[in-house]
Amino acid sequence: MIDEIIKDAEDRMGKSVESFRSDLTKIRTGRAHPSLLDHIMVEYYGAATPLSQVANVSVEDARTLSITPWEKDMVKAIEKAIMKSDLGLNPATAGTVIRIPMPQLTEERRHDLVRVVRGEAENGRIAIRNIRRDANGDFKELLKEKEITEDESRKAEETIQKLTDSYVAKIDDVLAKKETELMAV
Repeated sequence: MIDEIIKDAEDRMGKSVESFRSDLTKIRTGRAHPSLLDHIMVEYYGAATPLSQVANVSVEDARTLSITPWEKDMVKAIEKAIMKSDLGLNPATAGTVIRIPMPQLTEERRHDLVRVVRGEAENGRIAIRNIRRDANGDFKELLKEKEITEDESRKAEETIQKLTDSYVAKIDDVLAKKETELMAV
């Protein structure tokens, strides 16, 4: 019973770290990367469809993304979706190819992005601590039902605390790498 709770908590903490990593891919660092556009939805025959399902997104050079729609009609819809996004990018169309130049980040914008990244990291830490709280609540419930002893409960809580510390450290590592990446000129 205790092992199941610990395993579930560990799985959920791992998912929290992965969620944090995927959130960070949306924050641009000035370099072109196809995952930057992963969350953009395009109007495709009346349905919102991910950009990657209606076009090929590739890196042309270090500061330019190239989008090649699979249908010529989609050029305008893709342009519109990119302009509406919160990324602040200006697509340039040349026939059926859409090029997106990545503007250089200013020092002030870099600091703003670092603040955003730190906020995301704190949200990840909170999620992990909430998982710890849930697991500890489960242990207390088992103790109250007399299914486990106090010693087993205390040992399980110590195990969960060690897990929590290790996953918070993972989030801190990812945060440090992203901050370094953002501040590099």
